[in-house]
Amino acid sequence: MALPLTNKELRPGTTTDLQQRSKVIDMQVSQLWRYPVKSMIGEQINSIDVTGNGVAGDRIWATRDLERGGIRGAKKIPLLMRCESRLLDDGHVQITTPSGEITTSGAAEVNSVLSDALGHSVELEALRPASDSEHFRRGAPDLDDPVQELRNLFGRVDDEPIPNLCAFTRDLMVTMAEYESPPGSYYDMFPLMLMSEQSISHLKDALPHSAVDVRRFRPSIVIDAPSANEEIALPELSWVGRTATIGSATIEFVIACPRCVMVTRAIDDSVGEDREVLRYVVRELNQDVGVYANIVKPGTITEGDELTFI
Repeated sequence: MALPLTNKELRPGTTTDLQQRSKVIDMQVSQLWRYPVKSMIGEQINSIDVTGNGVAGDRIWATRDLERGGIRGAKKIPLLMRCESRLLDDGHVQITTPSGEITTSGAAEVNSVLSDALGHSVELEALRPASDSEHFRRGAPDLDDPVQELRNLFGRVDDEPIPNLCAFTRDLMVTMAEYESPPGSYYDMFPLMLMSEQSISHLKDALPHSAVDVRRFRPSIVIDAPSANEEIALPELSWVGRTATIGSATIEFVIACPRCVMVTRAIDDSVGEDREVLRYVVRELNQDVGVYANIVKPGTITEGDELTFI
């Protein structure tokens, strides 16, 4: 049985072509995720509150690299993806290390526990306001060659292209050149990332020997988007440029999400390191899985809520 068409086959005019060809019926929220600590595995929950700054309780803690400086994620410290985080009622987080050791952000020994678990000297830090811009400044690069540094962050081998960063606004690119994340947040770029159940299914069909797990892709919201045209591999890419309500919130879909080395990281014994996942995304899906979004109107989103374009 032939696999659905990929994004690569739908170019040129990908967004327009997909919008015309993808008549989506009864789209509903199937999964909601919150990641209390940047780059750690988060928690699947039944309901999220979406504020002007993103999902409440999401990415409110992060690790600072005490060796090279700067807030760091799993692009630089891979073992972060083998840690799990859970939000506690008091705003602190519970962290489970790869060995199963449990600590909390309020524990005196949390930094030593994490440093030992990661094999890297780190310090857990709470989110600071945007006015404290120095907190968000990038640390020292690993390499003197900025192009190779970028290729490593995106996990690209020599014959693969890096994403077209010109698709992002100039202001955002200037900010990201100087800061690890937009000051005032620990998000890489945007406060929300959505993907569809259909995209996950497509990847599982295309990569039968890989452990395709939603946790590799770190979505905030997963949408079940049955399509009248089953040839559409990744229906969420047709949403770029559109606005929708989900629950009592309103969001705008801004740009497709270019995938980086994070999707290759090991999560646990059943989901190990796998470079082929990224190879396929770059080679066959025009480098993108999922779509970034901004919040137009804050609100509450619950599993089962409909996504309706406006």
